[in-house]
Amino acid sequence: MIPVTRPFFPSFEKYQQYLEGVWKRQWLTNNGPLVNELEIKVAEFLDSNSFIFMGNGTIALQIAIKALGLKGEVITTPFSYVATSSTIVWEGCTPVFVDIDPNTYNINPSKIEEAITPQTSAILATHVFGNPCDTVAIDEIAKKYNLRVIYDGAHAFGVKYKGRSLMDYGDVTTLSTHATKIFHTVEGGGVFTNDVDLFKKISLMRNFGHSGPDMFSDLGINGKNSEVHAAMGLAVLPFMEKIFAKRKVLFEYYNKNLENFPVRGQVIDKNVSYNYSYFPILFDDPELMRRCIHKLNRASIFPRRYFYPSLASLPYVNNSKDLPITNFVTERILCLPLYHDLSVEEIDLVCRIMYREYNN
Repeated sequence: MIPVTRPFFPSFEKYQQYLEGVWKRQWLTNNGPLVNELEIKVAEFLDSNSFIFMGNGTIALQIAIKALGLKGEVITTPFSYVATSSTIVWEGCTPVFVDIDPNTYNINPSKIEEAITPQTSAILATHVFGNPCDTVAIDEIAKKYNLRVIYDGAHAFGVKYKGRSLMDYGDVTTLSTHATKIFHTVEGGGVFTNDVDLFKKISLMRNFGHSGPDMFSDLGINGKNSEVHAAMGLAVLPFMEKIFAKRKVLFEYYNKNLENFPVRGQVIDKNVSYNYSYFPILFDDPELMRRCIHKLNRASIFPRRYFYPSLASLPYVNNSKDLPITNFVTERILCLPLYHDLSVEEIDLVCRIMYREYNN
């Protein structure tokens, strides 16, 4: 079987070394030493000021919205994973969708300003497949209208934009370290912010608002993660440069193989140092895409339609706004298998099946 993704596994011996320390200390959770070590090392690796490790990327978004005190409407993208929108609704706000850029698949800044109303409190944008949003344009709009900015950086581990870590943009950037992500802790996520006061607030909120054994300084929730998950992150982190390099080779091999196939790739800005987290292709013909999926599945190959359907179609949102680019992309987008242990021979097989279907 060839899945769309597969987590990177460090050596069992290295992971076991970390677990032996956990067993010796008998400290499983509540801000243990491995959690602290992971936070420091991730921040250092990403050239960021801080990282707050959490249970998952969804709770990271929820806490970010709560910590910023967002109310009313939040302008966001209809092309992302469901958590980007569901957290807005979960926290009592209203998602307002604007269309995406046809080349980057990110929220289109030129559409944001016309969607702003007196009820708008923030912009929540996703770096889709790790491809940076137009942060300059979004920042200018936010400053003009006094809005907060959250970036969903679930896919963006290790990406740099204009030489700067993508985690350092906006008021808050959230990260997912779920097993499907390029850097993982089995389950996990977290928050980055350069605002010292906000950092302190989020740190408290992650742990029920505890500021002492019997003191609560803020409203909080259980957003913590464990020593066992931190151990996996610490075992994976030293391999990240190797992982980036291997994925780049596979990414470029796909591109070469599909040069004569009627699809196009996501446009990555020349100022981006990319992480090659996904390999999305946009089909000219959605019917050909569906036929290719069927034939690939019959061969036990499982690409995925990231992201389908549009989030504007969720049953708990009320947004009838016309989103022609989003609708076009969601009907034609497909992510092909890409992971560290994928072989070029397996890529050859994927491409051969697709070409055979195209030429039928």
